[in-house]
Amino acid sequence: MSFIADSADVSERALLGEGTRIWHLAQVREDAVLGDNCIVGRGAYIGTGVQVGENTKIQNYALVYEPARLGRGVFIGPAVVLTNDTYPRSVSPDGTLKSAQDWTPVGVTVEDGASIGARAVCVAPVRIGRWATVAAGAVVTRDVPDFALVAGVPARRIGWVGEAGRRLSDDGAGRFSCPATGRAYIEENGTLRAAGPQAGAAQGQEGGRQA
Repeated sequence: MSFIADSADVSERALLGEGTRIWHLAQVREDAVLGDNCIVGRGAYIGTGVQVGENTKIQNYALVYEPARLGRGVFIGPAVVLTNDTYPRSVSPDGTLKSAQDWTPVGVTVEDGASIGARAVCVAPVRIGRWATVAAGAVVTRDVPDFALVAGVPARRIGWVGEAGRRLSDDGAGRFSCPATGRAYIEENGTLRAAGPQAGAAQGQEGGRQA
């Protein structure tokens, strides 16, 4: 069963998964679909038709404009903005006020497990790859690869992160490892992939408990 705070504004046409919680002053628009066990924080906005995967957290005052698509286990930090207008203007060249029919919204895609830090802005259309991390305050203007750690204005890759969210250690020769889980990764042609089954199962389990 989902929970909706009394002060939240949730459209009757929105679909909320089992265990999803919508907190005070949040707004969820028509035809938005949120999977199981999602959290939408105080004052957050979820636009019309936005798709949100299960176990996703959208923190206070984040703005997720349609047609954004968020995968499973995504983290959207406080006051994050996912835009939807490539060429924003209030008026047309002749000075008349633009209507909804005068522009085509474009969305931000955030893949499974990715995290976007507080007050970051993702300028559509961009894709944030699986398990990537966007640092707080970054402005993302181009696609972010899987496992990438990006920061700055405009955002640039400054390292790699694993599923635990920790920055990976550079072991040399294109190999990286997670200090929390021990899992190994390989960098090839500017992309990162897991090297195989998690290394050091006991170490990984211990690290997971501490996190």
